[in-house]
Amino acid sequence: MDKRCIVELNNINMVYHTLEEETLALKDVNLEIYDGELIGIVGPSGCGKSTLLSIIAGLIKPTSGSIRVKGNLVEKPLKNIGYMFQKDQLFDWRNIISNVVLGLEIQGRLNNETLEEAKELLENYGLGDFLYSYPYQLSGGMRQRVALARTMILKPDILLLDEPFSALDYQTRLAISDEVGIILRENKKTAILVTHDIAEAISLCDRIVIMSKRPGTIKDIIDINLTCEGESTPIKLREAPEFRHYFNKIWKELDIHVQ
Repeated sequence: MDKRCIVELNNINMVYHTLEEETLALKDVNLEIYDGELIGIVGPSGCGKSTLLSIIAGLIKPTSGSIRVKGNLVEKPLKNIGYMFQKDQLFDWRNIISNVVLGLEIQGRLNNETLEEAKELLENYGLGDFLYSYPYQLSGGMRQRVALARTMILKPDILLLDEPFSALDYQTRLAISDEVGIILRENKKTAILVTHDIAEAISLCDRIVIMSKRPGTIKDIIDINLTCEGESTPIKLREAPEFRHYFNKIWKELDIHVQ
């Protein structure tokens, strides 16, 4: 059966204007993303990765080109897209369950049934004992799980992840990215992950989009096929014999030189 295209970017260009100059951030970006696929986007700092996510979400309009999500032209912010940022963006004055149901409140969908769904979701994420705790009482990894629950309770068709683990220490980052990867697979979510961590992208994603330095264009798209014995979790997949090959290939294509 053919895969269904859920996101389509056609000839995307993005120019930022200031009083002094204009900057071409993205140039001729074309990309198709399929239902249930997890796509990674890597590239040098400033190449327009986060801009691309904002364009897909309908938060900013490209200078030229078009975006379609599930066949519909994107002309305004979309409700069926979830967005996870580098910081968890939790409100310190709201307890955990109140943070998770905030989106439901805003959309007028909070009721006894959806409240129970939120509690069950937090239980599944290992946070059942912290429903009435406050963000400052949780570790960084736990806060990111709360942020994921807040996003997933809205049942988005597409999840955008903008370096959601970058603020965590390395050990916590490995554990949380592993958990998130498993959750996305189990829920068969379509997701787009922006990251600077090549290993993270390889272990989590079906395909990796490599972008050039600014103006950001797509240099290459690499299909990831890892094999390993036993359970295929993201952490376990790092042990796959193909892992090093992919890492070296992507590193060379990024062509990042430290000044």
